[in-house]
Amino acid sequence: MGAVLPTLLLILAGVLVGGTWSLYRQGAPRGTVVITALLAALATVGGVLWLLPGEG
Repeated sequence: MGAVLPTLLLILAGVLVGGTWSLYRQGAPRGTVVITALLAALATVGGVLWLLPGEG
């Protein structure tokens, strides 16, 4: 399961980025767009950090 979880996180990040763009284009409330963008950023950072070499 070493590469599965970061891959899923990066896929989730891509879906969230698409969702953020879609919400923005539809004129959704700013808070909703910002929260979705933050979740996309967190998923991206989590996926990338998981792939970095380290102890363990």
